[in-house]
Amino acid sequence: MKISRLVSLASPLLFSSLAFAQSPDATWTHYGRDLSGTRFSPATQITKSNVSQLKVAWTYRTGGLDAKTDLIHKAAFETTPILVDGKLFLTTQYDHVIALNPATGEKIWEFDPHVDLSKNYSEVTNRGVASWRDASAKSGQPCSLRILFGTLDARLISLDAETGKPCANFGTNGEVNLAEGNMTTPEWSGGYQVTSAPTVVKDLVVVGSSIADNWKVDTGRGIVRGFDVRTGKTKWTWDPIPWAQKTTPHTGAGNAWSTISADPEHDLVFVPTGSASPDYFGGIRKGDNKWANSVVALKASTGEFVWGFQVVHHDLWDYDVASQPALFTWKNNMPAIAVTTKMGRVFVLNRLDGKPLIPVEEKPVPKTDIPGEESWPTQPSSISVVPEGLTPVDAWGFTPEDKKACADRIAASRSEGIYTPPSLKGTVVFPGNVGGVNWGSSAYDPSRHLLITDTNRIAMWVRMIARENYQNESSQKGEYNRLGAEFGRQAGAPFGMFREPLFSPSGKPCNAPPWGTVAAVDLFTGKKVWDTPLGSFVPGQHTGTITLGGPIATAGGLVFSAATMDNKIYAFDSDTGSELWSFELPAGGQATPMTYTLNGKQYLVIAAGGHGKLGTEQGDYVLAFTLP
Repeated sequence: MKISRLVSLASPLLFSSLAFAQSPDATWTHYGRDLSGTRFSPATQITKSNVSQLKVAWTYRTGGLDAKTDLIHKAAFETTPILVDGKLFLTTQYDHVIALNPATGEKIWEFDPHVDLSKNYSEVTNRGVASWRDASAKSGQPCSLRILFGTLDARLISLDAETGKPCANFGTNGEVNLAEGNMTTPEWSGGYQVTSAPTVVKDLVVVGSSIADNWKVDTGRGIVRGFDVRTGKTKWTWDPIPWAQKTTPHTGAGNAWSTISADPEHDLVFVPTGSASPDYFGGIRKGDNKWANSVVALKASTGEFVWGFQVVHHDLWDYDVASQPALFTWKNNMPAIAVTTKMGRVFVLNRLDGKPLIPVEEKPVPKTDIPGEESWPTQPSSISVVPEGLTPVDAWGFTPEDKKACADRIAASRSEGIYTPPSLKGTVVFPGNVGGVNWGSSAYDPSRHLLITDTNRIAMWVRMIARENYQNESSQKGEYNRLGAEFGRQAGAPFGMFREPLFSPSGKPCNAPPWGTVAAVDLFTGKKVWDTPLGSFVPGQHTGTITLGGPIATAGGLVFSAATMDNKIYAFDSDTGSELWSFELPAGGQATPMTYTLNGKQYLVIAAGGHGKLGTEQGDYVLAFTLP
């Protein structure tokens, strides 16, 4: 009996040590783990049976909170590190690039691009870097392995991965000015930026831009460019909305601010685009506005247009394609692409020609009542992973008073389902502009053919304001208060805009929980397999929270996410969605985790630095977890 008891106690450690010895090393070399953006790791050491044993292996502090700047109120630590050539590479809120020892978390080098933090920027974040290895370089040659990233002030920079020093032969002293010739609004340079990791395909680095699109009609051009990865010279340029140069005034944006996916075998890149400016009034940009709000396939080598699929026609809701598309293999080895959207709709297409593999139907939607606006009569519909639309009957509240206040406000607004256009009296937009699915994108588990996404389920209330009344209204509350109440100037248009979350008087959502979930869809059938509340606003209750960040999946049968407002990282069962483990982080985890095995030991890494606009606890932590 004593021997049996000893074996019982030793078995988990025995099996764990065997796993350490037998597990092959798995890496994470791109922002989405691979160019396909699958966020799936073949690592198997951490499993459903042992995930609850995870412990912190190391913690690194970036010093990001020490910056002397007023930008902290909007700064967000959203980076996902990559592991290349035995080093972890990550970015901070203010564009510092840091190389760490992946086994210990010790800093190897740090590069400061000297962004002017006294200026105002639309977004204050950097989600990561890309890498490129020069196959023709001699051993030990500087910049034989390069780290490439974009900055808040719209530069593309190339660094030597070994030393962190700029690659002098790239652009001018290691950098390319992306804003040059592309900003139509020089009065505010902080509205034209790069916030997501670039994409490297063979010897080209492909990059889009992040553009503030609600403050003005003629914002920056949303072009996508391919640069020679050695020299920084422009190889090609693609404009998603060339028609915008013919409008009066010129319309801007339509930009690719999320991460671009690539298929080198077929010489293709897949570009997710946002809305043309301004988001909520399209009377100047008549028509369906192709190729804004789309995923577009370009020839990687030339930038030539191959095909496009528009997920929203004539956007009036800020429904950018914020997610990186996921490339995967469909039935009968069909090359496929899955596009997740802020509407919570998922489109599954043939990767080579853009034709739907799961049916897409154009359905009639409500018409606008705004003078001078011409809304599009139909919108494409396919798989949906979140509720759509909100009626007075759907109103929810912790108390009868809250429920009644919500029902009354919905009844007094335009609320005719998804795609109800903005109005002068106010419109309920559900899903709201935060999602659905935002920049956290999706993970794809090939053995289960499951697409896994973090979802948001928060309604927004949007009201258009006639130009003659805008200044008076906006000056009373202040224009910029993202994810609280926000005014959008939309200068050059006859209407400004006001939007805020649709909350009860007590500050809780007017729609029933869960308000955030992690959901899994079978991409072979189009059916939702499971949908689990993610995080909680109320301890002990599965309310879910707004999520900014994404999930990853592993061959160990696990899904990890830390995108919630309750400052926790979670693990879920890939088959059932059951929560298996959680850990309270020292700050908000508004980032996507990553995982790798090194010398037979699997690590799980998350950046925990919070999100100023979301209001989560801010910090400068990078944490790695392993099994005991």
